[in-house]
Amino acid sequence: MKIESLRDLYLEQLQDLYNAEQQLIKALPKMAKAASSGELKAAFEEHLEKTRGHAQRIETICDQMGEKAGGKKCKAMEGLVKEGGEVIEEDMEAAVKDAALIAAAQRVEHYEIAGYGCVRSYATKLGDDSAADLLSQTLAEEKEADETLNGIAEELNLEISEGQDLTQKRASKTSGRRAA
Repeated sequence: MKIESLRDLYLEQLQDLYNAEQQLIKALPKMAKAASSGELKAAFEEHLEKTRGHAQRIETICDQMGEKAGGKKCKAMEGLVKEGGEVIEEDMEAAVKDAALIAAAQRVEHYEIAGYGCVRSYATKLGDDSAADLLSQTLAEEKEADETLNGIAEELNLEISEGQDLTQKRASKTSGRRAA
């Protein structure tokens, strides 16, 4: 598709985001399964349902434009999902893996926040207020997901840090006894 206008760019970006959401619909159950934290597992599962809604909103917008939502491969999301898959396959302590899953998920959220911010602006410029409203809802949900992940990460990182401090103190006491 040759991009000759803001409408063309808008459609191309919507199709890119649609494919990104389709990739996430496949990836999120794997991330939820790999998470050991119940709270993180639940956050991934909840976001899966919202992600399905995000894809449906894009379908609605494209239908209103008389266009198809599919047809474009989101290479950026493909890379982000691949990185998340590598985290899933890594052999690491459960809490550390959860922290790594959160980092991978937040990269995805930040990508989506940027993408939805752009297409919402395009919809506004093109005078498509109903699409701008739908895209604003999605953007708000992506930001909410990022905030949820931040909260889980703060708790998890504190637990990991406290666990490491305790392990280091035990190691110091053990080596101190051996030296005496």
